[in-house]
Amino acid sequence: MGDMTNSDFYSKNQRNESSHGGEFGCTMEELRSLMELRGTEAVVKIKETYGDTEAICRRLRTSPVEGLPGTAPDLEKRKQIFGQNFIPPKKPKTFLQLVWEALQDVTLIILEIAAIISLGLSFYHPPGESNEGCATAQGGAEDEGEAEAGWIEGAAILLSVICVVLVTAFNDWSKEKQFRGLQSRIEQEQKFTVVRAGQVVQIPVAEIVVGDIAQVKYGDLLPADGLLLQGNDLKIDESSLTGESDQVRKSPDKDPALLSGTHVMEGSGRMVVTAVGVNSQTGIIFTLLGAGGEEEEKKDKKAKQQDGAAAMEMQPLKSAEGGDADDKKKANTHKKEKSVLQGKLTKLAVQIGKAGLVMSAITVIILVLYFTVDTFVVNKKPWLPECTPVYVQYFVKFFIIGVTVLVVAVPEGLPLAVTISLAYSVKKMMKDNNLVRHLDACETMGNATAICSDKTGTLTTNRMTVVQAYVGDVHYKEIPDPSSINAKTMELLVNAIAINSAYTTKILPPEKEGALPRQVGNKTECGLLGFVLDLKQDYEPVRSQVPEEKLYKVYTFNSVRKSMSTVVRLPDESFRMYSKGASEIVLKKCCKILSGAGEPRVFRPRDRDEMVKKVIEPMACDGLRTICVAYRDFPSSPEPDWDNENDILNDLTCICVVGIEDPVRPEVPEAIRKCQRAGITVRMVTGDNINTARAIAIKCGIIHPGEDFLCLEGKEFNRRIRNEKGEIEQERIDKIWPKLRVLARSSPTDKHTLVKGIIDSTHTEQRQVVAVTGDGTNDGPALKKADVGFAMGIAGTDVAKEASDIILTDDNFSSIVKAVMWGRNVYDSISKFLQFQLTVNVVAVIVAFTGACITQDSPLKAVQMLWVNLIMDTFASLALATEPPTETLLLRKPYGRNKPLISRTMMKNILGHAVYQLTLIFTLLFVGEKMFQIDSGRNAPLHSPPSEHYTIIFNTFVMMQLFNEINARKIHGERNVFDGIFRNPIFCTIVLGTFAIQIVIVQFGGKPFSCSPLQLDQWMWCIFIGLGELVWGQVIATIPTSRLKFLKEAGRLTQKEEIPEEELNEDVEEIDHAERELRRGQILWFRGLNRIQTQIEVVNTFKSGASFQGALRRQSSVTSQSQDVANLSSPSRVSLSNALSSPTSLPPAAAGQG
Repeated sequence: MGDMTNSDFYSKNQRNESSHGGEFGCTMEELRSLMELRGTEAVVKIKETYGDTEAICRRLRTSPVEGLPGTAPDLEKRKQIFGQNFIPPKKPKTFLQLVWEALQDVTLIILEIAAIISLGLSFYHPPGESNEGCATAQGGAEDEGEAEAGWIEGAAILLSVICVVLVTAFNDWSKEKQFRGLQSRIEQEQKFTVVRAGQVVQIPVAEIVVGDIAQVKYGDLLPADGLLLQGNDLKIDESSLTGESDQVRKSPDKDPALLSGTHVMEGSGRMVVTAVGVNSQTGIIFTLLGAGGEEEEKKDKKAKQQDGAAAMEMQPLKSAEGGDADDKKKANTHKKEKSVLQGKLTKLAVQIGKAGLVMSAITVIILVLYFTVDTFVVNKKPWLPECTPVYVQYFVKFFIIGVTVLVVAVPEGLPLAVTISLAYSVKKMMKDNNLVRHLDACETMGNATAICSDKTGTLTTNRMTVVQAYVGDVHYKEIPDPSSINAKTMELLVNAIAINSAYTTKILPPEKEGALPRQVGNKTECGLLGFVLDLKQDYEPVRSQVPEEKLYKVYTFNSVRKSMSTVVRLPDESFRMYSKGASEIVLKKCCKILSGAGEPRVFRPRDRDEMVKKVIEPMACDGLRTICVAYRDFPSSPEPDWDNENDILNDLTCICVVGIEDPVRPEVPEAIRKCQRAGITVRMVTGDNINTARAIAIKCGIIHPGEDFLCLEGKEFNRRIRNEKGEIEQERIDKIWPKLRVLARSSPTDKHTLVKGIIDSTHTEQRQVVAVTGDGTNDGPALKKADVGFAMGIAGTDVAKEASDIILTDDNFSSIVKAVMWGRNVYDSISKFLQFQLTVNVVAVIVAFTGACITQDSPLKAVQMLWVNLIMDTFASLALATEPPTETLLLRKPYGRNKPLISRTMMKNILGHAVYQLTLIFTLLFVGEKMFQIDSGRNAPLHSPPSEHYTIIFNTFVMMQLFNEINARKIHGERNVFDGIFRNPIFCTIVLGTFAIQIVIVQFGGKPFSCSPLQLDQWMWCIFIGLGELVWGQVIATIPTSRLKFLKEAGRLTQKEEIPEEELNEDVEEIDHAERELRRGQILWFRGLNRIQTQIEVVNTFKSGASFQGALRRQSSVTSQSQDVANLSSPSRVSLSNALSSPTSLPPAAAGQG
């Protein structure tokens, strides 16, 4: 279905284009074929066809400086002719498809078969029915009316199956809907900067039209294809389209083509948009992929398409997609192993399933044997042909009882509980400023043992202000009086700051009266511009005098340079370069400094050392970032070799050094204290000077004076972890990380190394679970490597958001603590549900099993079991999974990977309550008729009416579960089970609702539910026995768990095989066969697609007579993309996917031209 939408969209655009093409100087087709060219080919083609990029702008009726006029009719017309910047997503699964998927559940299929056989037999009245010889031991007289009612049981089972299927399907449907809502929210939040009517505005990505002039800068994810008009040191990572990992340098005269879905790694520039949506390079690939539809594939793509501008390397958001509970288990395949909870749940479910299967098989065998022995051996009845249907009916009844035992043993509610719990948490976490992109990240966060946080913006407010300065040989502890600074120095200073900073950085008047001025753009630059304003100067006139087009050369800031420089041409044709950057780095390159009179004087290394001691270190120890501003003049001829950076960025003259304060967020110290109390180590990883970092770390409470900890610089860190050959050694990292608290002057690679080192460490008995925050483009690898990656919603670049699991919408560290709380709450909710569910299961299985063996008939009928098991459990999962988190969750240490899911306390509760329930049920079963003076329900004939006796047993059973649900709210042995019960209205509603339905079932359920109405006193007894659960709960809580040594084994059960496996296969994901098959299918599917694509391309290319290169290039890009998808799915299978893709790759030469 989805493919239709794509191709319709496509053909519609084609039609529009042919009819309107004349209105603009070039058609969509022309622009599309232009964007398929790279490098010099593109330059040649532009020269031949259009003249230059300015000419293309004229043809598209846009101004390179002013942009589009931005009037509604014009924008509308552009959308009609060139299409919208939107790739239509696949249609979501319909409700019926979801119903069909839910029907695939094995237990449900067994039940359906049993029910259908039972129904069929009940309508079949064989001639031998009246034959006395067929009746078995239980063959009491049957009423005619009762015989008619034989169909009810089958029908009731079918009905309950329908209920379950609808509930599951509805749950999946709402999950998908929620998820799409979330996706569209992420999409709406993604904005891009364009110039319209001479104003720089931010518009949603979907609003971008062909002809827009877009400003691209470091960290952007390009939302559309375009041609570069002007660029400063622009480098693009095109690996998402071409698979080439090298960064591509872009410039208007050498390689102007910018493609959607690629990342800006460095620099800035302006481009004219030439193709959007399905006509952009990314869109074309999606349209081709949309031609076929393997379900998994669709899901991956759907998730990808919707996220932002459809970058190719998005994680498949499978875990959050609609799809059944198995999806949950296979969820996060892009991480190297299942999340903790899923690993444990999968193990547990398999073990319970096996036990249930064995029990149900034994039940059926015993029943059949007992019946045959009793009938044919003890009573010596011959097998009469006319009796066969009657016997078969008995066997079907036994089969149904067996299936019932199995159904009861398998906790169907479990996948539902996990889903509900996660979906609920994700929804609520939005309110706590956590936008969760991968569902299970929320649960992994509860197990976090380490957080590596950035400093700027996360721990601090990211509002930079200059508070100290060193100008003209004087160290000012506060902003100096403008009159005290020499006029020459002042002019240089203002120019150096105004010109050598991104022109997108501005300081705007405050929105409200009395508020602080608004800082837009790079915050450090805002701090410097603020300094200019504080000196009673203005940077705007300088910028209007030297507009961005006139900047001769820009060396943009990156993590290697740690400085930014801009070259301008002076009126006398000579050049001047302004530089700013980290003070210790820029000062090393200074050989002069401006004196108090504004004249340069010699600045020797020993002067520098003195300055570091007297100025920079004191500033840093106050927690200030120190920035040095400098300049250098060059002669007009010979023109310097601008590409030889080392020579250019040298011999500078220092103008001033400023200390910028970035105050710690007021709520951070408290949040960090909570983390430390919860057993989570917070480490600060920053690019700042070590003294600044240490000062801030002390303010935050990451380090406390007098403790034994390490603060290292990136260089020192690398020296310590590498051996003589320069290779990183895990043992060396293990010596450092446990004490390391601050890593300063660190590069993104250091961050990645640290995260990887901590995760791979076997130093502690628990594997560390690491969360990382990041905002820069280069934080991507560390965010991906971490167990949970947090990206900054405000300061974060698109690339960082792409790589992350959770986006912090307020960039605040204390939101991470909330995420920890929610994560632990998910784990606890599922434990609560398990505690409740397993008690029900243990009791029901034993009752059904023993009952069937002793009385040949389960005291709890199939339909009743289904009511208890499916409906009540579904509601219980809803009730227990929506418990809100409390602060007490942060008072304990993380559970870790090896701690069993069912702790000894929980095991004690499960077995304790099971003992109570079994005792009472068996008492009622064997002496209940005497206690209540009613007929015994045991040994009733096949279609006899429901007895009061068995109804009381059923009712008591349900009452006990209801009250046990309240007990299950606490899993750590707390006494007050009612604590905070009214904070969870869902829980109260469900308990009361279930109670009401139970009354209806018992009083009016009649034959379908095998119930007969009870009197008030019988009801009172049932409720009284149920209430006993609460009292018994207190008794159990009194028994000290430590005494019950034998329970340990039971609790460890879930982990038995897992521990060694976890340690051995740290990198090899545990994949079940189904998943492996699926992957294989996916890879084959991709190979097929590649071939089809190549053929389509070749045919089209020959038709259009365009250069064959385009087709080859796309082929290589598609191949690499198929590798990307396979690689992302699981790092451990990279080699396999590469090997599989290689037959379709072209000869290296052809691919290389891409």
